[in-house]
Amino acid sequence: MDMSIRFPHLGISLPHVGKTITIFGFDIAYYGMVIALAMIVGISIALKEAKRTGQNPDTYLDMLMITMVTSVIGARAFFVIFTWENYKDDLIQIFNTRNGGLAIYGGIIVGAVTVYIFGRVKKMNFPLTADTVCMGLVAGQIIGRWGNFFNREAFGGYTDGLLAMQLPVSAVRQNEITSAMWDHLVTIGGVEYIQVHPTFLYEGLWNLGVLLFLFWFRKKKKFQGELFLCYLAGYGAGRFWIEGLRTDQLLIPGIGFPVSQALSAVLVVCSLLLIVHNRRKRLKEQGV
Repeated sequence: MDMSIRFPHLGISLPHVGKTITIFGFDIAYYGMVIALAMIVGISIALKEAKRTGQNPDTYLDMLMITMVTSVIGARAFFVIFTWENYKDDLIQIFNTRNGGLAIYGGIIVGAVTVYIFGRVKKMNFPLTADTVCMGLVAGQIIGRWGNFFNREAFGGYTDGLLAMQLPVSAVRQNEITSAMWDHLVTIGGVEYIQVHPTFLYEGLWNLGVLLFLFWFRKKKKFQGELFLCYLAGYGAGRFWIEGLRTDQLLIPGIGFPVSQALSAVLVVCSLLLIVHNRRKRLKEQGV
């Protein structure tokens, strides 16, 4: 199998991008390594933010270690639920995540529930807790998306734009190749390539912008939880349009509409409404 990845309009050609690395005879997937790095960086940022705001980092470490596990379970469960046809005849594959198959919204939902329950037990302020962890969350998402790069997945449809990415046909799942991609195959050195939107890169760059905004805005927030709501609105807005480009969308049964786009729209609308409501409420309390 050809393992190259090319960005022709940027003049970048990577001749061999492997999916695994062998250590002491064991094959370790880059996807898993990237996800692990994302978790470590995300937790580190959250702990620093807890310390900066006068909270107990040790309590957050306990909470985040538990949340890390439940979020992965939630992300996998979300993916499996919406791709059940691929697993119903081979249930053991539900536990095989080496080739990807983690849906971020599942991780966010289950992670938020975990944080809420943990916070109730420890008598933590949930809005403040959400503000504290959200920057670590989005930083982890930026890094985690590169797991899709190594797996040659989560790409968009055909494009000839500046950031267009070329992947060997033999290296991707055939059911994710659209007719437009087949019509625009590129052959280089006897290898056939599809040319696609690198949506993992789009989302990573978008989330970098969200992260920078959150770092800037954290001292300007007007109420506890506003930073987290800004994250939900910012991430949701980006995910809505990026999801529309992808060829591996998880669809709502019976409707056929991408579930991530639906959730993104709900998050954006609800988050903005809550921000406006709480800001108005604060102004009234101040007599403005």
